[in-house]
Amino acid sequence: MKKAPLIKQIVASLTESLRVLEKAARASHEEATHESSKAESKYDTRGLEAAYLAGGQAKQAREIMESIEAYQALATKDFGPSSPIELTALVELEADGAPSTYLIGPRSGGLQITLRSKEIMLITPQSPLGQNLMGKKAGQRWTARLGGSIVKYQIVSVS
Repeated sequence: MKKAPLIKQIVASLTESLRVLEKAARASHEEATHESSKAESKYDTRGLEAAYLAGGQAKQAREIMESIEAYQALATKDFGPSSPIELTALVELEADGAPSTYLIGPRSGGLQITLRSKEIMLITPQSPLGQNLMGKKAGQRWTARLGGSIVKYQIVSVS
C-alpha cells in the first residue's frame, strides 16, 4: 500500500478535527466573554468555566496543528521483509489470531483512518504496542500481558 494517500488522509482527518475544534473554541470564548456570563455572585462560575474550556480547546487546537505539520513534513520509508520496524512502518499484526493494521507515526496515536476499505490505526513509538513493535521484523512473534490475560502477537508484514 502506498503511504502518500494514507498520509494525505491523516492530514485531512486532522484538519477536519481542527476545524471543528476551532469552531467550538470560538463559541466557548464568546460564552466566556459575553455579559450574561458575568458572575452574579461569588458562587457563579459560568464565565470562569467557559474560559477554562476555551483555553483547553485552544491548547488542543495547537496540538492538532503541530500534528498536521509533523505529518506534512514526514518522509516515509519503504520497508522490506527483513527491515526492522521504525517510524512510518505500516504493520499488519495478528493478536490472538485477529488481524489489524497500524501505521507507526510521530503523533496522534489512536487516530483511525479508513483507506480502501481497510481500517488503519495510528500508533506512536511511545505507546505500549509501539514500544513492542519497534525493531521487530515480519514473522516475529511474542506474548504480552494485556488486562490480566496473555495475548499472542505475530507480525504478518511490514511495508
